[in-house]
Amino acid sequence: MSGHSKWANIKHRKEKSDSKRGKVFTKIGRELAVVVRQGGPDPESNSKLRDVIAKAKAGNMPNDSILRSIKKASGDADGANYEEVVYEGYGPGGVAIIVEAMTENRNRTAGEVRHLFDKNGGNMGATGCVSFLFNRKGIMIVLKDSHSNADDVMLEALEAGAEDVEELDDAYEITSSPEDFSSVREALEKGGYAFESADVEMIPTTTVVLTDENQVTSLEKLIDGLEDCDDVQNVFHNCENE
Repeated sequence: MSGHSKWANIKHRKEKSDSKRGKVFTKIGRELAVVVRQGGPDPESNSKLRDVIAKAKAGNMPNDSILRSIKKASGDADGANYEEVVYEGYGPGGVAIIVEAMTENRNRTAGEVRHLFDKNGGNMGATGCVSFLFNRKGIMIVLKDSHSNADDVMLEALEAGAEDVEELDDAYEITSSPEDFSSVREALEKGGYAFESADVEMIPTTTVVLTDENQVTSLEKLIDGLEDCDDVQNVFHNCENE
């Protein structure tokens, strides 16, 4: 578990999602539905839809499933009206947690999220209570297997408008502003880059290290419970424990 290394955190989520792929696809399908209703079913004119399609492909969601979700959302005027909601709070040991959800029933989702915080030694707070501890950034992960020359990756990413490129043991972590995320991702995609993951993340500006094993266990249970919640799309935290 890590809130400090963005790629380590993403790998942790991807490893868990391998055994829960159906639920992951359902959540991406919900995200596709929301952006289709916001901007239409044509990726050419809907940049948010292009971003979610890229995210779906990075998550190995089949093309047929992606197209089916888009078609269903564009033709289902009576479908569930999902809205995006964000919950904030503190976990065990003062770890800051942000929960992004999509729901058609705010009361139900808020109750489930609050219950998980209370059950696992945390507390859900008011809007803004921890968001100041995070910066929103576009994060794109490219595996070294596909691009071995770090200098080339750095040059091409910066030319595309990225803010930074970090070389890790097995991947490159490309960071952009949230406003430039779509254009940077698309420029690199046209240049032949395939992403292991590509999304806008909440990156902690300060981190917390837990030394109490009971707190570590409680935090892991809290995060796992939140990620298993049907309405929850993303969970971000600032715990640095590996």
